[in-house]
Amino acid sequence: MNKTFVKIAVAVMVLGFVAAGVFSQSYYFDQAKLLKPVTKTLKFVFIAKLIHPWYKDVELGAQAAIDELKKQGIKVEMKWDSPAVADINEHVKKIEANISSRPDGLAVACLDPATNTQVLNDAVAAGLNVITFDTDAPDSKRILYVGHNGDYDDGYRCAEVMAKKIGNKGKVGIMVGSLGAPNHVNRVKGFKAAMATHKDIDIVFEAPDNDDIQKSMDLTESALQAHPDLKGIYCNNAANGIGTPRAVKNAGLAGKVVIVADSLMPEQIQFMKDGVIYMGNAQRQWDIGYWSVKYMVALNQNHTVPVAHETGAMLVTKEDLVKWGILK
Repeated sequence: MNKTFVKIAVAVMVLGFVAAGVFSQSYYFDQAKLLKPVTKTLKFVFIAKLIHPWYKDVELGAQAAIDELKKQGIKVEMKWDSPAVADINEHVKKIEANISSRPDGLAVACLDPATNTQVLNDAVAAGLNVITFDTDAPDSKRILYVGHNGDYDDGYRCAEVMAKKIGNKGKVGIMVGSLGAPNHVNRVKGFKAAMATHKDIDIVFEAPDNDDIQKSMDLTESALQAHPDLKGIYCNNAANGIGTPRAVKNAGLAGKVVIVADSLMPEQIQFMKDGVIYMGNAQRQWDIGYWSVKYMVALNQNHTVPVAHETGAMLVTKEDLVKWGILK
């Protein structure tokens, strides 16, 4: 055996031992180290479309999450700073003012997504954790949306319920809410699409109330006078879902004009008990508030979050409320 061969064999053996040593090492990426501890009180701001009782359940859900987090050693302060009425200029001003205060989380219910998009992008550019709730601005740079996206289907289902109840014929009307709110607009589109399949049903009026209870009352009173043979009214938001049944009850037409409402507030539950509202479409506002807080905390901890969290809605009758023990 020559010396050259011996040297080659020894070199191969050495390289083999080195390789074995290298490849036997175990590397582990501890992803938990990507998370950041919360070492301060987190400050979250909620800006709704306007001050309205619909958002009370959102606030209750948010507070429940805050109470839960406190037991885990995470402190959260919540502030609501919504405009008094559904005015897009005031809404934008509220967002701009809160960008300056630099909260740890900013949750916005968009009044007009096309207009809100730029100011939401400004908030993101300022380094804020920006999410939307109730109504989204999908073209903005917001991180996450928490709420219900099935508005077209909701309107469609409400129309089918009403059509069946009035015997598939007669005159009906629509309280359309705010013309710039996509959830309101899409509910109306769904309602009209469904009613278009019922040739003996005519939609005789569409009245925008701009999320104003008193205005919806006034518009309903005028509609009842103009159409004394009206069979049904679709209420597509929480404001006209209160104002319209008030007007119908005051006119002595409870049960004669079928009301299907796209919300389920405490006063509406009473109207269902009294037979003024036939059916409500209840959203999960409590969940919207709860998960909004949870996700804003997660963002501060550097967790990943989904682009959207669908909270859903469900049609509710008086019988359902009795079954659930809400009514007796």
